[in-house]
Amino acid sequence: MTDRAPAALTDTSDATPRRSDATRAGILAAARERFAADGYERATIRAIAKDARIDPSMVMRYYGSKEGLFAAATSVDLRMPDFTRVPREEVGRLLVTHFLDVWEDAGQLTALLRVGITNQAGAERMREIFAQQLLPVARGVCPDPAQAPTRAALCAAQVLGLALTRYVLRFPPSAELTREEITDWLAPTLQRYLTADRP
Repeated sequence: MTDRAPAALTDTSDATPRRSDATRAGILAAARERFAADGYERATIRAIAKDARIDPSMVMRYYGSKEGLFAAATSVDLRMPDFTRVPREEVGRLLVTHFLDVWEDAGQLTALLRVGITNQAGAERMREIFAQQLLPVARGVCPDPAQAPTRAALCAAQVLGLALTRYVLRFPPSAELTREEITDWLAPTLQRYLTADRP
């Protein structure tokens, strides 16, 4: 009997964090879908809570406000590789394959793109993510660091345009391309944007 009691206590204490994590994950998943469908202004805490099948007070308990929830739901780590370890002439190809991995694995990035198309808060969040995570890549490989913002913006135009047509609007010609075909088409363009001399 004495051997079993501590195990029971451990199970109970471990269950609470697991329930909390599951609740947070459910809230964030519902929030991403609701923000993507309704936009920031029309999405409500009440609707998100209903989608997550919890009381609205729980959303407020975990995230404090709609602004806090939106920030958490749209927190995206692009997990950029260390491009300083990559031969300069392969940066474009690695960037394309990396973004394909990110878009296909991270539903929150697609949701954020949907929000960003029609909503200022979503657009600002997307700008922050790319400024913080893509701009350093351009600074590290382009011939003139002063041109890095322009070069990063051109790269963003390509990868966001692909994501929009492939994962959001689902244009058949874009959606039907294989990863290898996309890489062969886009890699030379991103490579030129990042490393070629200014035209």
